[in-house]
Amino acid sequence: MSYLLRVVLPDRPGMLGALATALGGVGADIVSLDVVERGPDGAVDDLVVALPPGGLADRLITSAQSVPGVVVESLRPYHGAQDLHRDLELVEELAADPASGLASLVRDLPGVFRAGWAVLLEAGPTLVDASPGAPGLEDVRLPWLPLEGPRGFGRRESWVPERWSALGIELAAAPVGSPHRAVLLGRPGGPGFRQSEVLRLAHLAGIAAMVAAADARA
Repeated sequence: MSYLLRVVLPDRPGMLGALATALGGVGADIVSLDVVERGPDGAVDDLVVALPPGGLADRLITSAQSVPGVVVESLRPYHGAQDLHRDLELVEELAADPASGLASLVRDLPGVFRAGWAVLLEAGPTLVDASPGAPGLEDVRLPWLPLEGPRGFGRRESWVPERWSALGIELAAAPVGSPHRAVLLGRPGGPGFRQSEVLRLAHLAGIAAMVAAADARA
């Protein structure tokens, strides 16, 4: 079984190696690693780790936190180890098929951000497109749309449906070429979206909008 482990590592030489050694001690195999952001507290890293059959997930937390200074921010089951998860791969897809740019954005964003789903919305609100696994929005109010700039949302905000809060869905949104059109990204079980992730989301949404607009003009 694979898990997504988000950790904060102190900015000291050898920390990643020490973490890998600690995880290996409980039979965990690091499948991939992404640096989410760097800051005064150190590096925030997302690791997809695989445990052998019968391995206990809580041992991942115990082993990681046995390394002095390492903080485990979240741990959740991960079922998309083979998904698209690089920004540049998405940009290449957009360039290769401009006519499907917005559809590609919605389809691939969950893999890029290791989230659960994405939806494209227009003010109203109107659901324009949705990735597999996206929830229905028939009874969801979106008081933040139109959206002037990218932002993350706390799961306890008044507009967030109770069923989403119960699933621990973390949310982020960004305009797609206009304040009246936005992409909303949901990550069930967390971790929360860091500011660097929200800015990346805005960047990719902006590229997709430009590609789609250029194709429409052509």
